[in-house]
Amino acid sequence: MKFKSSIVSVFIVLVVFLIIIPLNPVFLDLMFIINITISLAIFLISMFIKEALEFSVFPSILLITTLFRVALNISSTRLILGNGGEAGAVIKTFGEFVIGGNVVVGIIIFIILVIVQFIVITKGSERVAEVAARFTLDAMPGKQMAIDADLNSGLINEETARYRRLKIQREADFYGAMDGGSKFVKGDAIISIITVFINIIAGTIIGIVQGGETITEVMQKYTIATVGDGLVSQFPALLVSTATGMIVTRAASENSLSEDLSNQFTANPKIFSIVGFVLLFLALIPGFPKFQIIIISVVLIFGGVVLKKRQEIETVVPEAELPVSETSFYKNTENIYTLLNIEPIEMEFGYSLLPLIDESKGGSFIDRVVMLRRQFATDIGMVIPSVRLRDNASINPNQYIMKLKGEEVAKGEVLINHYLAMNTGESDEEIEGIDTTEPAFGLSAKWVTEEIRDTALMSGYTVIDPLSVILTHFSEIIKKHAYELLSRQDVSSLLDNLKKSNKSVVEDIVPTIISIGDLQKVLSNLLMEQIPIKDLTTILETLADYAGTTKDVEILTEYVRQALKRTITRKFASDGKLKVITLNPDLENLILTSVKKTDHGSYCMVEPDVLQKIIIAHTKEMERISEVVMDPVILASPIVRLYYKKLIEQFAPDSVVLSYNEIESTVQIQSLGLISIT
Repeated sequence: MKFKSSIVSVFIVLVVFLIIIPLNPVFLDLMFIINITISLAIFLISMFIKEALEFSVFPSILLITTLFRVALNISSTRLILGNGGEAGAVIKTFGEFVIGGNVVVGIIIFIILVIVQFIVITKGSERVAEVAARFTLDAMPGKQMAIDADLNSGLINEETARYRRLKIQREADFYGAMDGGSKFVKGDAIISIITVFINIIAGTIIGIVQGGETITEVMQKYTIATVGDGLVSQFPALLVSTATGMIVTRAASENSLSEDLSNQFTANPKIFSIVGFVLLFLALIPGFPKFQIIIISVVLIFGGVVLKKRQEIETVVPEAELPVSETSFYKNTENIYTLLNIEPIEMEFGYSLLPLIDESKGGSFIDRVVMLRRQFATDIGMVIPSVRLRDNASINPNQYIMKLKGEEVAKGEVLINHYLAMNTGESDEEIEGIDTTEPAFGLSAKWVTEEIRDTALMSGYTVIDPLSVILTHFSEIIKKHAYELLSRQDVSSLLDNLKKSNKSVVEDIVPTIISIGDLQKVLSNLLMEQIPIKDLTTILETLADYAGTTKDVEILTEYVRQALKRTITRKFASDGKLKVITLNPDLENLILTSVKKTDHGSYCMVEPDVLQKIIIAHTKEMERISEVVMDPVILASPIVRLYYKKLIEQFAPDSVVLSYNEIESTVQIQSLGLISIT
């Protein structure tokens, strides 16, 4: 392991020494062969990888191989000029075999090779890497949001989300590095051209001055060595440059490049037959080589026919595995059921609000929702379902929408570069800002800039940042609709959690005494009036005591409320005092006489004019007392509380109605008003 970690460092140090230390021809031949081997390996790796990140070290390899080739160029130049054109067998073989005894042809081939690498491959790869880097960076926020949405919806776990975020970051780093790494190949091509001219000119001068040979002999000897040196350097460079192009143009796939080319080229056999027949028409043109054209045409037509027959006799791939059109997909009735799935909670955001959500831009919405879920579980005893986040280009850029079970329940607007300032009644000063309404509680407020924020705080205003505005609104909506979100599956999960600490209670009561369905209704009734369900043991034990005498879920809920009086007292009378509005005894008697009982429960039925009088009296008294107490409580007898709440909840849904049995005896109750219809 230690050897693996240090081999690259040792290799780079040796490459640097190649520039300084003179090499003999035998060792230089070895280095040239190693260079060709490395380049060929890089070329083949680039063909067999399925996506660019599988070869993420490639930008660094570009630098190392370029440095290696430059070092070999310097060493070969030293030998060519200092050893009478003799620089080893590899350079000599390349020069004589490729040139074929004609120096001019060799120079032209070398120049063409350099131009192809420099202008065609390297320039194109550089441009592709530049565009890919830009597009990858631009796409990062959307990809991050998609990951966060999948995480919040439970499709992936935290570890998978972390891996996918890391992959996105690595893609951006890779293409950014490739954008600069392709410059190494371009510089290598330039230095090769310069080296060729230096070797030819300097070698000719040295040969004439020191060797006493004719200019023709000198140029022949040094030109062959120089061109051979250039070719032996540019051949590996061309392989690496081609590998660069293949990597930056490689789309993510499940197969290697060879497999993709083979599969996609042979996907439509008709094309081969058509091309074959077109080539046959070319054979009719006078002067064209008919023999070669006919051979290629026959091969293409025959290949097209064979491929078509092979496709017909191959086993048909199951329909579900084939890419099909939307119409074909929904011909299968089972696929239509996928459209019926709805998310418990969704939030849609205009594009201006995305920085608040996108973690890559410093957005902390996801983290805040996680903490809100934790706080909700601690206070209420229920786990908020996963929240699916979406961007919506069709809504106002500053707008957000909250949906429960696919339907919109609330929306609001925030200004991302402003703060929401609310006057709580402690300030008489007016501040400059944009008038608005706080979305959670409907209070009058102003959007103020950063410059005015401190002034607003000093003037006694409550100042909130945009993200906190959204989260406060979200929290209130979840509290209000928590009873809708509690499913039977959630109740089952709560029971499974309780089994870890109190297994006997759960197993003795559910489903022997009460079913999960009825338990879910009781818990939903509690949540509807924002009573915490955290003390599940007390709830179950109370249901066990009374479920044998009544099956009315509403009545069972009242018994549970009385058993949770300590919790209710803490919620509504935390300071040991409770200011209330009571009901007139005559009104309570009227309600009791209007109660009708059936096999499925009980309900209160009063005349419409009587109900109207009750609502008017209730509203009038609440408005009068609200000047003294912000949230007054209606206090009724235990048997009346349920029915009075049901009478007024449609007209005053936020009114809190408690019974005497739901308040601890230690609480000091102060009556501030009386609701009466007489």
